[in-house]
Amino acid sequence: MKTSSKKPGETILGSEVTNISAVGFWVLIGNKEYFIPFADYPVFKKATVAEIYAMTQISPSQLRWESLDADIEINALETPENFPLVYRA
Repeated sequence: MKTSSKKPGETILGSEVTNISAVGFWVLIGNKEYFIPFADYPVFKKATVAEIYAMTQISPSQLRWESLDADIEINALETPENFPLVYRA
């Protein structure tokens, strides 16, 4: 019997960037979609499309953009009022 398991080291968490607009982008995590506005996450403003799509879900609660050195906690997308954003250049 053949299994459909992934190779060791490959992620099995379901997440992907689904759309990019002039004001932000959408991320699908499992069966829930979140909007990430450039105004709130300025690190993505000058990112290329390829850099935004190069997202990985490094844990059940965290997204990572390696080339941008950016991480977002999924809880911050679900309840942004609990995570005031402070931009540091």
